[in-house]
Amino acid sequence: MTQTPNIPPVIESDEREYRDTGVPSTVAIAGHPIHPLLVTFPIAFLCGVLATDIGYWITSDLFWSRASMWLIGAGVATGIIAAITGLLDFLKINRVRQHSAGWIHMVGNVIALALSLVNFGYRWGNEAQAIIPTGIILSLIVATTLGVTGWYGAELVYRHKVAVIGYGPNERP
Repeated sequence: MTQTPNIPPVIESDEREYRDTGVPSTVAIAGHPIHPLLVTFPIAFLCGVLATDIGYWITSDLFWSRASMWLIGAGVATGIIAAITGLLDFLKINRVRQHSAGWIHMVGNVIALALSLVNFGYRWGNEAQAIIPTGIILSLIVATTLGVTGWYGAELVYRHKVAVIGYGPNERP
């Protein structure tokens, strides 16, 4: 006999949403969603730019300015690939568009990619001189934006069960 867990009163009104089995991703390999895997790369690269910019600010070593350019380039390239898979899910899964988390996640990530392209263009041919203060400010804004959009991406997965196939309350694996 399966017992249903006690649900705290705070989410009793959302009980049905939390107990459904979830919505699978439309871009998956063998049932595993691709978007959550791909987003780790642009997040790491674009947040790393803030670290390398700070490294340049502290040391004035040109290595850090070159590293920032490479990280921005890699972050934009992998971000575009991750964005395509996320956009396909956004367009094909109604549940994503029904929640503000989906819209904030998508719009914020588009802004982060656009600002990263601006940052890259601003630094082109002027890597080191572009870091203080404009480059580091752009890097900080992008890293902060990715933190916020990552939060909302997690809301989609963990709260709204997008790209999740689980078991209902009366099912067992």
